[in-house]
Amino acid sequence: MNDSRIHPREEQIAELTRGHAIPFPPLLDVHLTYIAQVLARAWEDLLRRNRSTLLSGGETEVTALMESRLNALLDEDKIWSQLARNVTRGTETISYDGSHLEKRPDLSVHLTNRSPSFPLIVECKLIDAPSMKTAELYCAHGLARFVNGEYAWTSREAFMLAYVRDGATILSCLSPFLAKSCARGRPGSYLTRSLPKLTHKASGAELARSHHNRKFRYIGRANQGKPGAIVIWHLWLLCSITRRK
Repeated sequence: MNDSRIHPREEQIAELTRGHAIPFPPLLDVHLTYIAQVLARAWEDLLRRNRSTLLSGGETEVTALMESRLNALLDEDKIWSQLARNVTRGTETISYDGSHLEKRPDLSVHLTNRSPSFPLIVECKLIDAPSMKTAELYCAHGLARFVNGEYAWTSREAFMLAYVRDGATILSCLSPFLAKSCARGRPGSYLTRSLPKLTHKASGAELARSHHNRKFRYIGRANQGKPGAIVIWHLWLLCSITRRK
């Protein structure tokens, strides 16, 4: 069937973005920092009640718990409820040119000051080297989706959320991987402008930001074709577990 073919669909993009100037203005760092704090708080709450699932369950199981807890916090945290309407998991979205109509980012934070059609995207990944959940997978199946216009193509920022089970850190694991992809002064597959810079570190959580160019162009917008770079906020939620020998 023709509808199943991968091809640009200008009418889909035109209808979705009608009345909107894209990309949207950047969100405030103070708001993004608070959102990171809420994500970390949700994780801490879940560790107290659902530790076994968080330390051994699949990515989908863990993310489903995160969705539930983040929505419950809307009734407990006044500032959070002022920033977000709700959080959804696996909500379908459209790629930048309409070629894909059923992209499903892990978590979508529907902000109170932005249309529900354009949520803040949070892509979630396990980091666990013994299970082959590495920085390479984190980037290839996560970060790349923001660079190539699958996710957050109307935005200037997005989150990558890591559930870390092997003791890895952003500076020991993610930064070296991205640096290697940028060898010889080239930006690499992830079009990295700046490597992750740690902005916060506490027991159980690390927060860093990296900047990445985007080469795709909006369709049907001759004077607004370029999306510009995107800032990725990397929040790594750490947990130490004892593995059986």
